[in-house]
Amino acid sequence: MAPPPAMKSASRKRWPPAPDPVELPPPGFVADRAEAAARVERLLRYQFRDGRLLEEALTHQSFADDAVSYQRLEFVGDSALGLAFSNFLYLTNPTLGPGPLSTLRAANISTEKLARVAVRHDLYPLLRRNCPRLDLLVGQFIETVKQEPEDDLGTVPYGGSVVKAPKVLADIVEAIAAAVYVDCKFDLEKLWKVTRWLFEPIITAETIDEQPVTMLHELCQKHGKMAQFKTWQKGGMTVVNVFVAGELVGIGSSEQKVIAKLNAARDATRKLAGAKKQVLTTGVGNGLGDEIGELRECKQKLNEQCSRQNWPKPIFKLEKEDGPAHERKFVCSVQVETAKGNFVTIGDPMSRVKDSENSAAQKMLEVILKF
Repeated sequence: MAPPPAMKSASRKRWPPAPDPVELPPPGFVADRAEAAARVERLLRYQFRDGRLLEEALTHQSFADDAVSYQRLEFVGDSALGLAFSNFLYLTNPTLGPGPLSTLRAANISTEKLARVAVRHDLYPLLRRNCPRLDLLVGQFIETVKQEPEDDLGTVPYGGSVVKAPKVLADIVEAIAAAVYVDCKFDLEKLWKVTRWLFEPIITAETIDEQPVTMLHELCQKHGKMAQFKTWQKGGMTVVNVFVAGELVGIGSSEQKVIAKLNAARDATRKLAGAKKQVLTTGVGNGLGDEIGELRECKQKLNEQCSRQNWPKPIFKLEKEDGPAHERKFVCSVQVETAKGNFVTIGDPMSRVKDSENSAAQKMLEVILKF
């Protein structure tokens, strides 16, 4: 399969240099542009009057100086899809107020959801681009999505990979939608008719409600345990960790906090129903104690583990400081960037910062030693 054409000028510096070679194969590229356009038209069951719109929608700004990229179309597509989903959700949910409707719309047009649409329909190989780093990021996300557990419909309901979805994937979907919208003379009804099925299954009030959170709390309560949610911000994403009996049992992420919490609760419920069930019945961890060692050694062991894996050094952070001077308690977190994504764990409140850092490191080791 032929690679994308080379850039015309080797002196351009807008895009980072290519990273070191990795094991993941880069996403492919459809060099025959007529075939690329035909694939989109077959996918949509729609024939463009102005083929230049589709060519523009399938061109990234890294491709060449004189090529028109999808940026203007992506701008239009973002708004057009937002309005199309607003109309649909308003008409199909006559009893919902503006808050729930906004949550549903955000879930359906989030970067994560649209990125998965692009992955599902194999749209990235159709994009003209010249950015090796972009290929690397997209390739990693595609592999992560392929490894995610699916529901009965064959999809991840809310998205929420720990690996952040590359915006370029969502941009492609928005740009193609905008190309249809402009090509059909800004007919919103036509746009929805042509593109709606791409987003199936559409997230509804029944599939996005608080059921995963409720199920998790009910499961824990049966065993006298309590689920705790910890929220973090990472690179524009909200990351939610779920702890039960002091152990990290679920992770979820999204651009929207409510979706991140649902993802985390769903992940925790699934794990607690399986191998982690002993956390509920005994409060004991997963048997990694001998590998992790004593608490006071955990920070050092985490550093050693990251070094062995060629991961960046762990980042420790003081998150909270509470209590009077004579009973001061410190809560620290640690962040580790692994090959499977970024993870954050929070330590138990301790009278010394170092002890809380070791506590956070212990919880992190429990996570990464399962890889």
